Amino acid sequence: MKVRNSKEQQRQRLRRDMERFLSRGGRIEEVPSGTSGDNPDQPRQRRAFPFAQTPRATRTDLSQLAAAIDARKKHGKRRPSRQAGPRRRLIYDDFGEPLRWVWDD
Repeated sequence: MKVRNSKEQQRQRLRRDMERFLSRGGRIEEVPSGTSGDNPDQPRQRRAFPFAQTPRATRTDLSQLAAAIDARKKHGKRRPSRQAGPRRRLIYDDFGEPLRWVWDD
C-alpha cells in the first residue's frame, strides 16, 4: 500500500525545493494581488483546454446518425426474455459477508 505524505511533509519538501531553486540562482517575482494571469498581448479566445494552443473544434451534427441508430433499434431482432422460474439469490449477514444461497420463486 502506498504511504501518503502528511501536509507537514509536503510543506517541508516544498520549502526544501524552493531553497534549492533560490540557491541555484533562481528568483521569485512577486505579483500584486488581483493581477490576472491573462496575457494582454494575446487575443482572448475560448480554448478547448485551458492550456491548449489550438482553438476549439466545431461540433459535428449527429442527429442523422442518431436517427439511423434509433431506426435500427426498432426493426432489430428482439432477444427472447428470460424464462420465469426460480432464481438463486445470495443472502448476506449484518457485516456484508455472504451466508448462503436461497431459491426465490
